[in-house]
Amino acid sequence: MLKLIKKDGDARRCEFVTVHGTVQTPAFMNVATCGAIKGAVSALDLKEIHCQVQLCNTYHLHLRPGDENVKALGGLHKFTRWDGPILTDSGGFQVFSLAKLRNIKEEGVYFSSHIDGRKIFMGPEESMRIQSNLGSTIAMAFDECVKNPAEYEYAKQSCERTTRWLYRCKQEHDRLNSAPGAVNPHQLLFGINQGCTFDDLRIAHMMEIVKLGLDGYAIGGLAVGEPKEDMYRIISAVQEYMPVDKPRYLMGVGTPGNIIEAVSRGVDLFDCVMPSRNARHGHLFTWNGIINLNNAKYALDDSPIDDECDCPTCRNFSRAYVKHLLKSKEMLGMRLAVLHNLHFYNTLMQRIREAIDENRFDEFRNKYVDLLDTRI
Repeated sequence: MLKLIKKDGDARRCEFVTVHGTVQTPAFMNVATCGAIKGAVSALDLKEIHCQVQLCNTYHLHLRPGDENVKALGGLHKFTRWDGPILTDSGGFQVFSLAKLRNIKEEGVYFSSHIDGRKIFMGPEESMRIQSNLGSTIAMAFDECVKNPAEYEYAKQSCERTTRWLYRCKQEHDRLNSAPGAVNPHQLLFGINQGCTFDDLRIAHMMEIVKLGLDGYAIGGLAVGEPKEDMYRIISAVQEYMPVDKPRYLMGVGTPGNIIEAVSRGVDLFDCVMPSRNARHGHLFTWNGIINLNNAKYALDDSPIDDECDCPTCRNFSRAYVKHLLKSKEMLGMRLAVLHNLHFYNTLMQRIREAIDENRFDEFRNKYVDLLDTRI
């Protein structure tokens, strides 16, 4: 259930109530691909950096350790020790981006594992069964992820296939939720809007999938190389066709500036591997822009990564020390850097919520939308 608390322009301040807790939105979902954040960050660490939602990957967990094993161990919440909401993606993006070979059929996708090459099939029903075994709070529908730029006719056919798959997802999801022994019988289902960068396809697809009355709706297939202006245009085009009383999720986005712009267009939920991935390579976010700890000038810098930050890293360690750890390839360096970047993102969302609450979101946007994406 989504409760709309406040609007400032099109920016929305909501509470999203789930069986595993209430999410204050706009919110960033911290990406724990295989059940943990890359960089030696556990579910227990996420509490300290103010994470609200953990996102886990259906494709990867299906391959290792196996969703049946996770179910036998009590589901993802018990397995990872995270007691808040968990969103599992459908596996579609990974099938289309990682699989060595793939063959798309109406029934689903045949592909080879990127790990060992073994043959695997995944379709709407398989994705729903895997996510049911994982017991996540939110399951994502299985969709086709089309590369941009794409031919209009193929994008149109892909949207139609994704819609047909969505109907199958909903039918199987309803069956699994009501089946005896379901890990989470209250699991929610979000549909995914596709259509590449074609406004008419996006709008038509959103209007079609809204008919199913799902628990939430995502905008997929963006932030995959298209200009950011195209992404913003598509969000603006589809947002007025999205239900007001359902969460709106922009998948795989993005930089702080991307998030601020998307919030201004009515988006509630975000995820992206970028903050943790960049952190592992020494690229850290601050309230004055992005710093690169690989630069020689930080070798004797005994200041925290960000004077405005109260994350565990900034409270206890210097730029010089974290730089040394990263250069020495000590795992602690990655851990401290990832903790900082994720704390920054979660704090960014908190400040966005406060700005909406206080009717000053435009002021916040004007101050930070470019600054936070600027490399110092």
